[in-house]
Amino acid sequence: MILSFFETSCDFYKSEYPKSEPDLLRLLQNMNLATDDGKLNLAGVLMFSERPEWIAPQFVIKAIRYPGNKIHQTDYVDTEDFAGPLQKIFDDAMGFIMRNLHKLQAGRGVNAPGQPEIPESVFEELLVNALIHRDYLVSAPIRLFIFDNRIEIISPGHLPNNLTVEKIRTGNSNIRNPVLISYVAKGLLPYHGLGSGIQRALEFWSDIDFKNDYEGSLFTVTINRKPSSELSILELERLPGKSTQILQDAPDNIVEHIHNKPEISISELAYLTGTTERTVKRLLQKLVEAGTVRRNENENRWEVLK
Repeated sequence: MILSFFETSCDFYKSEYPKSEPDLLRLLQNMNLATDDGKLNLAGVLMFSERPEWIAPQFVIKAIRYPGNKIHQTDYVDTEDFAGPLQKIFDDAMGFIMRNLHKLQAGRGVNAPGQPEIPESVFEELLVNALIHRDYLVSAPIRLFIFDNRIEIISPGHLPNNLTVEKIRTGNSNIRNPVLISYVAKGLLPYHGLGSGIQRALEFWSDIDFKNDYEGSLFTVTINRKPSSELSILELERLPGKSTQILQDAPDNIVEHIHNKPEISISELAYLTGTTERTVKRLLQKLVEAGTVRRNENENRWEVLK
């Protein structure tokens, strides 16, 4: 994964992959990923180190699923610490959230996978936001708490400069980690532009609270859940921005968009179909297996077969 992304970066900058260690170091320095004395900087460690937490123990996400609605000292339903390069931490934390959500049948067959009570896109946007905007100089991990009535993502570092909760709700943003963001924007994580993550999450799920704690140097996002007794097929169909019908129509829409624009990207397909990049990749795999589409890697484009 790390080598693949580095090779992609070389392609982006139209440069050859380094054949020697001095050339590799020079390229890393030119890409603002290494210091003058030959060491990876913060962004370089987060993206290219296999175990960044060995260098800085705070480079992890600590996740706990508690029973009920309060933090317990010893009782928990599920717990895991996520470490490694940035992309691995994101994927693993997303998996933890999705396995701890209620799944709804929503009128589908008993063998069909259930739909999550809260759209996957909500957590995709908010986790990326936490990972790229947290204060990495604060010696504390990102914490992910799942309760019966809410899910909390707690990031080290309050909002920078003059940012307020009201401002980020309207799309305002300040860059805390510019080098990291520049590479995330090239495809390391699902990223849709500076200042857009909070707004996109609110489009998919409006019941989200934000708390900016200056004294404690923390920023907390709370995604409020509905009581399990209130969840129903009809409720799922009313989920803002991602209805059951959208999910059912997504495969046909993907084929149509590929037909109209064979070079279309995964992020474009996710935006146009109202789903997530993870969902698009999963659906594309099924379409490939069914012989409906195929990927022409030589020409970097998709082809519709039937």
